[in-house]
Amino acid sequence: ESARLEEGRRAAEAQGPSSAAEAPAPREEEPPDDFLCPITTEIMSDPVMAADGHSYERSAIERWLATKSTSPMTGEALEHSILTPNHALRGRIREWQEAHH
Repeated sequence: ESARLEEGRRAAEAQGPSSAAEAPAPREEEPPDDFLCPITTEIMSDPVMAADGHSYERSAIERWLATKSTSPMTGEALEHSILTPNHALRGRIREWQEAHH
């Protein structure tokens, strides 16, 4: 008798959660990684490109560059501290936000 009960328990465990209430709630679609600032890990609203070719949230990279002259991504020295607005990325982020919110 106990062997039969044990077999039934194993089969139930293999099937996973038995009710919808136990299933995880559907999550919002995650934004593409290139929409996230590598410093803040949040969706960028004012993405700028630094000398390392990576895009960052303007306020985050400005704070970084106030005390450092290296790339947050590679640790290598940056050739300059000029930040260029990344209009194409900003447009893609806005489109994604409008489609997913």
